[in-house]
Amino acid sequence: MSRVLVVGSLNADLVVRTERFPGAGETVAGSDLVVGPGGKGANQAVAAARLGAAAGVAVEMVGATGDDDHGRTVRDAVAAAGAGVSRVAVRAGAATGTAVITVDAAGDNTIVVSPGANASLAAADLPSFDDVAVLTLSLEIPTATVLAAARAARAAGTTVLLNLSPYAEVPGELLDATDVLVVNEHEAALLGGHPVPRSVVTRGAAGCEVRDGRGATVSTVEAMAVRPVDTTGSGDAFLAAVAVRLAAGDDLLGAARYAVRAGALAVTVAGAQLPAVGDDERTRFGL
Repeated sequence: MSRVLVVGSLNADLVVRTERFPGAGETVAGSDLVVGPGGKGANQAVAAARLGAAAGVAVEMVGATGDDDHGRTVRDAVAAAGAGVSRVAVRAGAATGTAVITVDAAGDNTIVVSPGANASLAAADLPSFDDVAVLTLSLEIPTATVLAAARAARAAGTTVLLNLSPYAEVPGELLDATDVLVVNEHEAALLGGHPVPRSVVTRGAAGCEVRDGRGATVSTVEAMAVRPVDTTGSGDAFLAAVAVRLAAGDDLLGAARYAVRAGALAVTVAGAQLPAVGDDERTRFGL
């Protein structure tokens, strides 16, 4: 089997739905608080495991949680989806990372993240990359750890996918060690002109743009038309789908075409993690 390794965050998501986002200094009424599993890394591992099962792609998660109820909940959710969690460290005395999420009536969201145990993930926690086809990385863990993972994966011949979210300035060496950069249009604008040979820029309901090779023509991939319920985690489902299809042997454009369909499925349900993908969903979304 091909392997996808996710090195990233595990969080408890604290979600409130409201008709509209409050302005500065304003209070608005919201729904009851819902607590569920999340974190960009955990979301990616869950989605990759659920999408990869039919493609013969195995998934493993590397991260850190606290030794608390939130940590057990998110670890259990990742394992239940079929991803390996033996490399998820449990830090005694630390709190599991937390994301405070507000979702409005249109399904858009705002998110504030408290890193908790995610901030403790270090290069010493990384496994060997010798049998890993694709590595996914994002920025809810320390940048030094992301860079160490990218270096080790590149040396082992593993394809490195980097999602610059939540956006931060990163060393040029990290971008140089990245095989495929996945960003949304706002992150792409902030990034500026650092050359990355292969990239995907996601544009929400407008689909995505793919550059597969230095100087290559940009290809546009249209999104599916769906009624959004909650956009939280849709970018993680997209990234996971790209990773799974690259591990299965697709080129980047083919992987992006698959990923926009996975992202469309993700926004049709509440919560940050992709639900189990049954035969009906595979048929409807072309998965």
